[in-house]
Amino acid sequence: MKILVVEDEKKIGDYIKQGLTESGFVIELVRNGLDGHHKAMTGEYNLIILDIMLPDINGWRILESLRQSGNQTPVLFLTARDSVNDRVKGLELGADDYLVKPFAFAELLARVRTLFRRGNTVATNLLQVADLQMDIPSRAVKRAGQSINLTTKEFSLLELMVRRQGEVLPRSLIASQVWDINFDSDTNVIDVAIRRLRAKIDDEFSPKLIQTVRGMGYKLTTDEEQN
Repeated sequence: MKILVVEDEKKIGDYIKQGLTESGFVIELVRNGLDGHHKAMTGEYNLIILDIMLPDINGWRILESLRQSGNQTPVLFLTARDSVNDRVKGLELGADDYLVKPFAFAELLARVRTLFRRGNTVATNLLQVADLQMDIPSRAVKRAGQSINLTTKEFSLLELMVRRQGEVLPRSLIASQVWDINFDSDTNVIDVAIRRLRAKIDDEFSPKLIQTVRGMGYKLTTDEEQN
């Protein structure tokens, strides 16, 4: 699940990113309105956490642009402004929830999870390919009925591949979606992660699900091919 956080206060932005990353989400953090507007309008996210008072373009305008373009990605507003008029304005523009600073991280996390359950963009919580099963809320994975322990990144990588079953995923896309980094051709972090994931979900099972598409990337499929 990928979340865009638009927050200009460095301490708050870093706090949100660290907490949500540790909770298993993929976070992209930007610190001004212009970058936030660009990312929100061009990227694909399951949720946007949006500060109202931002440099360049405020949160109201970003939300208004989103809804006018037909983008219905859930939006959670963060703001120090606690007036009824501000809350009403945000909801009328199409915000899905509203959280006033300062806030406890536990409350933010609860609201994020509620929006995922409620929102139209929330994908199925139970995923299955062949005899591989993923329970997203409980972060549990089984293959042929056998429980498999995955790290946070391994789980996110597998979820990405399962949700996009049959698609060839370039290393650059995996890097941005799972690690929130730009892919560096000199690094083998993606290949190492794939190798470790294969060892856990494929080595002792059949069919082999993770396939290498040489020169392009990886895909998850039930059709076995030569790796």
